[in-house]
Amino acid sequence: MYSYFTDNKLWGIGGAVLIVLGIFSQVMLDVQINDWYGLFYGQIQSSLTTPNSVGLIDFYWTLGQFCYLAGAWVVIGVVVKWFASHWVFRWRTAMVTRYHKIFGQIPVEGASQRVQEDTLKFARLVEDLGQSLVEALITLVMFFPILYKLGEPIAEVTGQAVLIYTAITAAVFGTAALALIGQRLPGLEYDIQAEEAAYRKALVVYEDQKANQSVLTTLYGAVTKVHYRSYFHYLYFNTARWTYLQGMVIVPYVVMAPAIVAGIVTLGVVRQIGHAFGQVSRNLQYLVQSWPQVVELLSVHKRLKEYDRATK
Repeated sequence: MYSYFTDNKLWGIGGAVLIVLGIFSQVMLDVQINDWYGLFYGQIQSSLTTPNSVGLIDFYWTLGQFCYLAGAWVVIGVVVKWFASHWVFRWRTAMVTRYHKIFGQIPVEGASQRVQEDTLKFARLVEDLGQSLVEALITLVMFFPILYKLGEPIAEVTGQAVLIYTAITAAVFGTAALALIGQRLPGLEYDIQAEEAAYRKALVVYEDQKANQSVLTTLYGAVTKVHYRSYFHYLYFNTARWTYLQGMVIVPYVVMAPAIVAGIVTLGVVRQIGHAFGQVSRNLQYLVQSWPQVVELLSVHKRLKEYDRATK
């Protein structure tokens, strides 16, 4: 499954490096946009406090800066996404080419699904989750110092590093709790794929002949049962996940409340801290944010690993 990186180093390794560099450029623009928040909302507060203290041309110039930064972010993001899609599809092609050589020679359950559908899912999930993971790591490296520095105005009230400690504690607690709550989901996803594969295989067998109704009914009954079981487990998991994510929205303002009420910080600083805290906490919550895709990737990876082992 990973021979792509050894057999084709130019695309495998070189392409990965280019993607990382592109994501790094986006994160650097995010840092500049975070600085822009402080300037922009500072101008708004100044204007509301002292009318005409900020010139109209200066205000428009600040808006123009955002357009420039956001435009550059969009261009780089589109190019990175386009290149990453090609890169991941070449990875899928490398897997499929290897599987084609031995397809039909090894009796493996759902072999056709593993070669066609599972490689497609694997490629798409790796593209989405891989890019998100790299972006999360780079963002954390860049925004931890920024969040610490932004804590200076509220240091005398709450402590300078309290925002970082709060983000880390909340992310670790939330991720651990949700991992425990959702521990059954990867196995359920694997069972869903297995039952769907058996049902689809029967439909293909009976496509050009009279179908055996009892067989189809039995197989679809198994599909129904495993789906209903997954719906139940996702019911309580999503309740916990969404409650946690919604609760995190107000956390930075709870921490800053004493400084805000005391009038120690300006609107621009509050907005900067809110944005920086959001970047840090969101990327610390990588697994929480991406849990449905992680579950599916774990299941697909297990199926492809089984096929790899059977072909050796």
